[in-house]
Amino acid sequence: MFGMIPFTREENNLWNEWNNLEKSLFGSMNGGQFRCDIKDEGDKYVMEAELPGFQKEDISVDVQDDRLIITARHNSEKEEKKDNYLRRERQYGSFCRTFDLSGIQADNISASYQNGILELTLPKQQIQVPAKRTIAIEG
Repeated sequence: MFGMIPFTREENNLWNEWNNLEKSLFGSMNGGQFRCDIKDEGDKYVMEAELPGFQKEDISVDVQDDRLIITARHNSEKEEKKDNYLRRERQYGSFCRTFDLSGIQADNISASYQNGILELTLPKQQIQVPAKRTIAIEG
């Protein structure tokens, strides 16, 4: 009964403390993924993927087999020299998500990127309803 309660228990152990320290120092990468919202607008789906801080050139949208693959890569390097002080920082990040395209017209997908939001329009395939026909009864 108590195992079904939808709350997690915080255990004070060394591994949890290490994970919390790592997240506070380096941030959480959310498992290498980014957030997406998908809206059903009748004849199409509209997907909004949050990719703040990326340039349009850092993002690729590919269709492979029946999958949509969105990848965003970010590489930056800073070097600062003052007096006897040298500072060099590098930052690399990569995010990737894959979505099933069953029921989507893959050839008609369109994309735009503005203000950190990648918006994809995914038109639905038209359902083919068989034509009605009457069969003559012999006899």
